[in-house]
Amino acid sequence: MNTLPQQSLDTDSATRIAEDGARLFQRTFTDRLVAAYALGSLAHGGFAPAVSDIDLALVLTDRHQDDDRTVHRVTLELQERDSSHQRLSVFWNSLPALRTDREDGRFPAVDRLDLKDSGRLLVGADVRQDVRQPGVDTLVTDSVRFALRMLAPDPVLAEFRHPERLASDIRRFTKAVLLPLRFLYTAATADCGSTDDAIRHHLAQPSPVAEDLVRAATRARHGQPDPAVHLTELLHAGLVPLYLHYIDTTLLRLPPGTSDLSQGLITWRTRLLDP
Repeated sequence: MNTLPQQSLDTDSATRIAEDGARLFQRTFTDRLVAAYALGSLAHGGFAPAVSDIDLALVLTDRHQDDDRTVHRVTLELQERDSSHQRLSVFWNSLPALRTDREDGRFPAVDRLDLKDSGRLLVGADVRQDVRQPGVDTLVTDSVRFALRMLAPDPVLAEFRHPERLASDIRRFTKAVLLPLRFLYTAATADCGSTDDAIRHHLAQPSPVAEDLVRAATRARHGQPDPAVHLTELLHAGLVPLYLHYIDTTLLRLPPGTSDLSQGLITWRTRLLDP
């Protein structure tokens, strides 16, 4: 069995999708939309045609109770246009929240940092100078909350133990392997960087954990995946050790007053080791 084919999407096409989305949200929110930006690899470079998301960020004048439903509805409308639009990922926040380094919509700290450093204006007025840059402690704790919410639930752990499905889907495979490297890179450098930056940082360490798996994920990210049977073998051997490395390293970096996050990581670690 080979990995499932993925639609390749060049940078120009991805940018047009982001621009289409920005214009639709501008029509939806009218004068409440301050600005829309491209984030991620479309903004700071390194877009991988086979797997990269299309990250779109919205800055609103204020927060209304139904904004989350509105963003969700319009995002679904865009994603339903075709398979390329399904890569669209929308972040949003109010400008007052961005000025005080907090989240009142869907805008994690690492993406707020990306906006501050590299956001590419698509529509509206550039307000990056008003965005407060998140500190290292915020970046670490926010990424831990995300990891515990998205990567520690039982269905995900079951998939880690039986990774055949991951091995057959390039985008899900690369995300599973490379997300912890992104978290570690940002915690170590206070820079959101790119996925390629995170890979280089990891592989530059003495005896990098799960090196063969990371190199296979890098090949898949650049459109040259190994056969799924080989990826399954690599996942069995390296995925859990890679996440244990992320957990152990992050436990040493958590700031004081985050015992709930420490306990969450410890519990996650124990469950990863359960047969």
